[in-house]
Amino acid sequence: MSARWPLQKAKNEFSRVVDRALSEGPQTVTRHGKPVVVVSAVRGARGRTENRKASRALLALLRSCPVDLSRIVTRDRSVPRTVDLG
Repeated sequence: MSARWPLQKAKNEFSRVVDRALSEGPQTVTRHGKPVVVVSAVRGARGRTENRKASRALLALLRSCPVDLSRIVTRDRSVPRTVDLG
């Protein structure tokens, strides 16, 4: 089970959040009491089975997200604006 960190506390103690992600597994960061981010080790001290469980849990969390994420992955193909640097 991942620990839950309020955003402000996670910002103030980010090194500790990372250390715990490495030693204990994914750490959930909340904003206004709702989970918004999971900090997870790329390669932790846990075995592959534990990593698979964490990956499945993260995937389930992302799939259950009530926000429409499709706008995040679309690319703006409009002509770039001109900027005067002189």
